[in-house]
Amino acid sequence: MALTSTIFRAELSISDIDRNYYETHALTIARHPSETDERMMVRLLVFALHADAQLAFAGDISNSDEPALWRKDLTGEIADWIEVGQPDAKVVRKAAGRAHRVLIYAYGRSAVTWWTKQGADFTRFDNLSVYRISDATCRDLAALAVRNMTLQCLIQDGAVTLSNAGNSVEVEIEMLKAAG
Repeated sequence: MALTSTIFRAELSISDIDRNYYETHALTIARHPSETDERMMVRLLVFALHADAQLAFAGDISNSDEPALWRKDLTGEIADWIEVGQPDAKVVRKAAGRAHRVLIYAYGRSAVTWWTKQGADFTRFDNLSVYRISDATCRDLAALAVRNMTLQCLIQDGAVTLSNAGNSVEVEIEMLKAAG
């Protein structure tokens, strides 16, 4: 018998002062049986960082031809291909060829090792940016995960805070590679 995804619902209020973006999104997130709360919450954080009317969760784990999130323009072209985790060079090469901009948000204990091994190969992609989310941030984000979430995200002067009624997470993100 195949396991099914667990459905999470999030009301995410975003105040992104840096981009002058203020919206509340009602999101339905399907957490794949092999996905952890940590990874799901990283996907939610990345959604908040790049929130836009065209941004959507893609197939990701269940479909290797799609990223965690993507934003398509009005013609159907992939404007942003956003990966969460530690994709291999083959996936990054494919994404760089298909999208105008590729963003990777690496996380987990092995993210530093992954970057040490893969980073040199990624320098050739001018449309690629790579970030690492700290282990402490991921752990704290996972603690916010409940089936029905009401979250607020404040982004100001590059600082990011994700919170619910009782807890607040100061997000630590390190840029490993900038596009261009």
